[in-house]
Amino acid sequence: CKKEYMQMYRKKTTKELISRLGEFGQFCPVSLAETNELLDCSVTDSLEFAAEFRGHYYKMSSQEKLNKFLENPELYVPPLAPHALPSADMLPKRLTLSELKSRFPKCAELQGYCPVTYRDGQQSELYLVIVSCIFLYTHNEYICEQPSNELCVLRSPMKYWDQKLPHKLPPLREPISLTSLPLPGYLEQGIAAPLIKAMNAAGCLKPKFPFLSIRRSALVYIALHLKAFNPNSSEYTRKKYKKKMEQFVERCELITYLGAKMTRKYKEPQFRAIDFDHKLQTFLSLRNINPING
Repeated sequence: CKKEYMQMYRKKTTKELISRLGEFGQFCPVSLAETNELLDCSVTDSLEFAAEFRGHYYKMSSQEKLNKFLENPELYVPPLAPHALPSADMLPKRLTLSELKSRFPKCAELQGYCPVTYRDGQQSELYLVIVSCIFLYTHNEYICEQPSNELCVLRSPMKYWDQKLPHKLPPLREPISLTSLPLPGYLEQGIAAPLIKAMNAAGCLKPKFPFLSIRRSALVYIALHLKAFNPNSSEYTRKKYKKKMEQFVERCELITYLGAKMTRKYKEPQFRAIDFDHKLQTFLSLRNINPING
């Protein structure tokens, strides 16, 4: 019986496992046979999915792969295995930034464009990429757009390494100073988000400052909101304008309060709300007051 030649590797030490690894090292033989993917099982020390066959140890990437191996091990090891593990110099390897610098002046292949994005986009999409996803394959450097793309290459490098770029490439991305943009572009790129937030807050509050028009009241409130939540300002400046904005809102609320408390007929002071006289005097004092500095 096939299973008589094999047993689950559970109690063996890691040292013994390494000394008796099979032809695939710590790569999953089932994934290599079925999808021609290099799934490196050395990233974990767990021996949960390890098995012994013909005196050698093999590590699988999941319980499903282990079950398949236990069922028909001959299909996944030589001579019946459809794919052999590439030689050590043909296995993809992650590079750190320091390792990349040590290889200077050697440049990345495909001029630094992501091979995965290029191939999966039917060779019509090209992306400049971040420097954190670098790998080495066939002694050449490749850079991926994101970690998920790097994982695709590490598993199936043969799909992505042998590609040619078109003759016409998109222009390189260069930083542009906001102040160099025309006014509509500057507003869109620089202050569109905070301005929308300020206008939305003004639309919800509908501020009306005493003795000011609705238009000017809204403009003053938006200006205070922009100052109060400007991320480029200091904490002190933001707090100062938040206090001014709260005071502005409080004074705007005087109209609503007095409109609800004031009656047609005169009331003696003892019959009025406790803070009515104070708020009425505050309201009248705002006739010639600057709503921001007053």
